[in-house]
Amino acid sequence: MTTETDQSTDRGARADDSFHVFDTTLRDGAQREGINLTVADKLTIARHLDEFGVGFIEGGWPGANPRDTEFFARAQQEIDFKHAQLVAFGATRRAGAKAADDPQVRALLESGAPVITLVAKAHDRHVELALRTTLDENVEMVRDTVTFLREQGRRVFVDCEHFFDGYKANPEYAKAVVRAASEAGADVVILCDTNGGMLPAQVQAVVTTVLADTGARLGIHAQDDTGCAVANTLAAVDAGATHVQCTANGYGERVGNANLFPVVAALELKYGMKVLPDGALAEMTRISHAIAEVVNLTPSTHQPYVGVSAFAHKAGLHASAIKVDPDLYQHIDPEQVGNTMRMLVSDMAGRASVELKGKELGVDLGNDRDLVGRVVERVKERELQGYTYEAADASFELLLRAEAEGRPRTYFRTESWRAIVEDRPDGTHANEATVKLWAKGERIVATAEGNGPVHALDQAMRAGLEPVYPQLAKLELVDYKVRILEGRHGTESTTRVLITTGDGSGEWSTVGVGDNVIAASWQALEDAYTYGLLRAGIEPAQ
Repeated sequence: MTTETDQSTDRGARADDSFHVFDTTLRDGAQREGINLTVADKLTIARHLDEFGVGFIEGGWPGANPRDTEFFARAQQEIDFKHAQLVAFGATRRAGAKAADDPQVRALLESGAPVITLVAKAHDRHVELALRTTLDENVEMVRDTVTFLREQGRRVFVDCEHFFDGYKANPEYAKAVVRAASEAGADVVILCDTNGGMLPAQVQAVVTTVLADTGARLGIHAQDDTGCAVANTLAAVDAGATHVQCTANGYGERVGNANLFPVVAALELKYGMKVLPDGALAEMTRISHAIAEVVNLTPSTHQPYVGVSAFAHKAGLHASAIKVDPDLYQHIDPEQVGNTMRMLVSDMAGRASVELKGKELGVDLGNDRDLVGRVVERVKERELQGYTYEAADASFELLLRAEAEGRPRTYFRTESWRAIVEDRPDGTHANEATVKLWAKGERIVATAEGNGPVHALDQAMRAGLEPVYPQLAKLELVDYKVRILEGRHGTESTTRVLITTGDGSGEWSTVGVGDNVIAASWQALEDAYTYGLLRAGIEPAQ
């Protein structure tokens, strides 16, 4: 597959100091609602980011809170950074003081971080209203703090907070802050779209002008309030910025920051810039999901490049084209970023979708047009009833195999089941289920209790089938989702249940549909157990 990379100049085997990928997940990203990182979490994320190959990891604000102070102390002892440099974040000195005497500036030095990012006011109203000082004093605060830290042997970056809004209000003052930082020895001056209100053309125009007027090395820090953080970041690069600040998965305050992964992928694959070590880009999907696991947020399925749906195809027309050449409906080869192509089977499916999905699942359809046609019609018929197969690959594979083999995969047969919920006087509930099954010529009756009727059914099913199929002991219900579909009369409705099951080496999803949640759950459980036995290599019962 060809990409823009083939038409661009390669910058060598790995990144160098001519372009910076700067990650602020541990500081700015941690400000996202719902994220609360422990020191151990921060250390784990720092290891992932270093493994990915970013150049700088901003660890937090030492001295501002005990957690960040502890992180810097432990990171230097416990992490052997291979690619990244640790960065401490803090503010310029206070008005009317000297940088050498400012306790928070001293805390930055005591962190031991080789690089320090200073946040500086670049918006005149913020200087006067928030800092309550003069415009000239603010410039001296920047100059004095940068000079002092440079004299102490630290590399210094300066974040010009609210730069773009400040530039609109008073462009000459905003540029004066940039000049002061650069002339005092700051390696990079970062223009921050703190409120996230800029658009790409505006960013590109401002960066171009500031670069020409100040001669400073510029970076970009974009928030995503207009949904343009990634585009704004790339627009700044187009204008000459050589330092990009991002967060993993776009975490950050309000709606988030520029997402590290699409920014880096665009730079490597679209711009042809070598900003990561060799082989790191292919680890991107894994790193993205690993960090999501640490912060305890479900990975976005539709995230560019790394989402599980990023290369998922549903329309029959698309599938027909992909069957000829995947490049026709994919902008890159998914393997370049460690992802995979997936075919979704739904009522939109055509023959090509089913053929490609069969190939993906390892089911040989043998170019049998009649078989493929039957599967397509069966899928459309079932989806009309409320089933969905795009999120239930295991149920689809069972359907596909049943059509291909002329009969369903049958390891057991259900005679009946029932679930009882008992409401007790003390307000507690008891849930009991009884299942009657046939397996390998035996009639099995099993009863179990659970913390809900579906759990009780699952426990009863296990109790009855595990003596016959000990392989089922490995199965674990991982996720359970219920969707109420359109109703008919009053509380009558169709219910769809999706169950995800794992066996320690993989996970699969199954679907059930019924006129109540228990009936739908039973169907999904039957498919889950059947597929688990299929994965284990067990031959179906006769």
